[in-house]
Amino acid sequence: MEVNRDEAERCIDIATAALTNEQPEKAQRFLEKAQRLFPTQKATVLLELIAKNGFTPGGGGLSDVNGVPRSRWQNSKSEEAKPEEKPPDTPKPYTGDQLEAVRRIKRCKNFYEILGVQADASEDDLKRSYRKLALKFHPDKNHAPGATEAFKAIGNAYAVLSNASKRRQYDQCGDERRHPSRQSPGNGNFEPDISPEDLFNMFFGGGYKSSNANVYANGQRNQRRERRERQRDGGLALFVQVMPILILVIVSALSQIMVNSPPYSLSFRPSVGYTQKRLTENLKVPYYVGEQFSKEFTGVILKNLERSVEDDYISNLRNNCWKEKQQKEGLLYRARYFGDSDLYQRAQKARTPSCAKLSDITASLQA
Repeated sequence: MEVNRDEAERCIDIATAALTNEQPEKAQRFLEKAQRLFPTQKATVLLELIAKNGFTPGGGGLSDVNGVPRSRWQNSKSEEAKPEEKPPDTPKPYTGDQLEAVRRIKRCKNFYEILGVQADASEDDLKRSYRKLALKFHPDKNHAPGATEAFKAIGNAYAVLSNASKRRQYDQCGDERRHPSRQSPGNGNFEPDISPEDLFNMFFGGGYKSSNANVYANGQRNQRRERRERQRDGGLALFVQVMPILILVIVSALSQIMVNSPPYSLSFRPSVGYTQKRLTENLKVPYYVGEQFSKEFTGVILKNLERSVEDDYISNLRNNCWKEKQQKEGLLYRARYFGDSDLYQRAQKARTPSCAKLSDITASLQA
């Protein structure tokens, strides 16, 4: 609510002027608004005076009502509005190597140079380089000027190069590739779909408490929110808001008409069109089907379908197992890097349920 303090003070000024001009109703209205924005003792005193004594016309308004001198509510503004004095922030120390590392990132001309890898670098090479640089340049670790911008550039570079389609598009630009801070209009948009801080938290298992990087991320979100608010203004705002809904309804209707629904669902619970629970004969994998399933799928057709169910189930387990291992590995790496014994213990105890299920299935298939 601290951001509303100035507006609350402005309301109190208006209320004070209204009291001076013998307009108690207006004063009360603005004082109540001020209390909603940012409660203060001054507004409370004025509201109590108005409620208990009303307004004394002539002779100075609320002067000396019930022994409360005019100076009590007239001068308290300057006392309450005066912000608490805080000691100036002391610049956090950084080394010459950290400063030079930030400058190196700023001198880079393309994403590969930022990550320090060759143009034919593999996915593992990109991952190792990003892991090392992200920890090195995180604004909570590196306090050199420009560390936040360098951290952003590293995150952007990895987000683009780790995406096969974006990397292919980026490579096709050849000499037109640009460092994010030097990219000019018309050279192509290689902005990632995720912020560097969110990427960092996903890559290292989340839960990282940052300061400067969160300020950057919050600033980015505020900018996006302001852009959305500006887009809502104007005579076409309603049309713009309704159009996506209409398109979604039309596309949904067409898809239901033109595309047949799959015969089964791997959901953990019944859903629309899939109300009957079944288990595959081989691995006992649960899946849901429609009411007419038993009439349409029998014999060899049923066996082939259940093989597809099991293949999809195993594929989902592999994907989830990979994510669980990545998260656990990221936590362990970060715990070792920062020497956090508590985090290391939590990482050691982190469970990987999909990996456990996958191991059980593999063992049963080999038996």
